[in-house]
Amino acid sequence: MAFKVRAAALAVLVLVAAGAAQAAVTPVPVGQPLARFDKVKPATHRYLRYKQVGDTITPLDVWTREIRIEPDKAGVRRLHIVQHWDGATPGTVKTLDSWFELGTFRPFTHVRRTTGKDGVTKIEGFDFKPDRTVGLADLEGNSQAAYDVASPQPTFNFETDMEFLQALPLAKGYEAQIVFHHPGGGAPAPYVFKVVGSEVLTSSAGGKVDCWVVTTDYNRPDWKPTTFWLAKDSQVVIKNTSPAPDGSMWVKTLLW
Repeated sequence: MAFKVRAAALAVLVLVAAGAAQAAVTPVPVGQPLARFDKVKPATHRYLRYKQVGDTITPLDVWTREIRIEPDKAGVRRLHIVQHWDGATPGTVKTLDSWFELGTFRPFTHVRRTTGKDGVTKIEGFDFKPDRTVGLADLEGNSQAAYDVASPQPTFNFETDMEFLQALPLAKGYEAQIVFHHPGGGAPAPYVFKVVGSEVLTSSAGGKVDCWVVTTDYNRPDWKPTTFWLAKDSQVVIKNTSPAPDGSMWVKTLLW
């Protein structure tokens, strides 16, 4: 009987521990005020994006991400993020234009324009709704006008994840579960981002930045995780690395 009691008690402890581990992941629902939204300040950040195989580095593009806080067409103050990708191949340019609710990062619209070497521009526009993401009906030339993807719950815009991470209460042991959707990509899904530690990054000029180290496996546990380094004071992403299955490494690094 004593053995059974101890076994039952052990089972309860295991369940409690499992529950505590599960509770450690903090869901971040769309529409709630974000703890550190004040970190998302008007600024322009430029990143060099490159692929590395061993000691060989191949530059891909320079990625400019501009944070604005300004009125929309209706005169309501919103968060406005504009991204501009200048490709390593001359003439290849991509721009992203995204609007959000202040304080919560709830997405409204997202427009993507991609110009290839042939000079042809592809236009894609999306409207984030509470239960789905649809094509922007009033955007002229929208190749995604018929887009309609259901979402079991409201979703954040995956193409502005770097700014979104700035607004989270990053701290030792913090884990966030975030529902993201890449407009025009796969279905919305929850992703877990974990603060796994701290690290001081040192630039080639000797400058130092104390960073939170955040990882996610993008729901691909068979792959090595993607890692973000965010400055502890501003929570701006300083560096991002994504290992590929072929052994190469995709890197984004802030030009500073």
